[in-house]
Amino acid sequence: MKNTNYLNWDEYFMGIALLSAKRSKDPNTCVGACIVSPENRILSVGYNGMPRGCSDDEYPWEREGDDLETKYFYVCHAELNAILNYTGTNMKGARVYTTLFPCNECTKALIQAGITEVIYQSDKYDLTPANIAAKRMFASAGVTLRQLPATGKNITIAL
Repeated sequence: MKNTNYLNWDEYFMGIALLSAKRSKDPNTCVGACIVSPENRILSVGYNGMPRGCSDDEYPWEREGDDLETKYFYVCHAELNAILNYTGTNMKGARVYTTLFPCNECTKALIQAGITEVIYQSDKYDLTPANIAAKRMFASAGVTLRQLPATGKNITIAL
């Protein structure tokens, strides 16, 4: 008799995004993303962090203060990193699983990359101007948005 307690595709790919988020050094918001082909193959993953060559010990992680002393000018978001980490040639028709609804800047990159569906866990910036702009662009581009509710399943990984 086969195992009936397996993860469905949404749970599996969001689980990969959640695991990727664990690589982030951000003390406040750890975000992960997983880009998946229409055939359910993982194309790329990413998490929010400093660009390659920029030490996470030298650059700020603060959220408030002088602009140059906060993380916002420096951190690459998970979705952008997943796009930049992709080594293939075509993401057309792919979907992205992300732990946090994409910002307006990542939205532009996702649309340009050919992503047709965004599956997200949290939308904590809902109704902010950047969030409204992102949703407006996704709607114009015909990108499907779907919030994936928590299933309550726990995944334990022993290392």
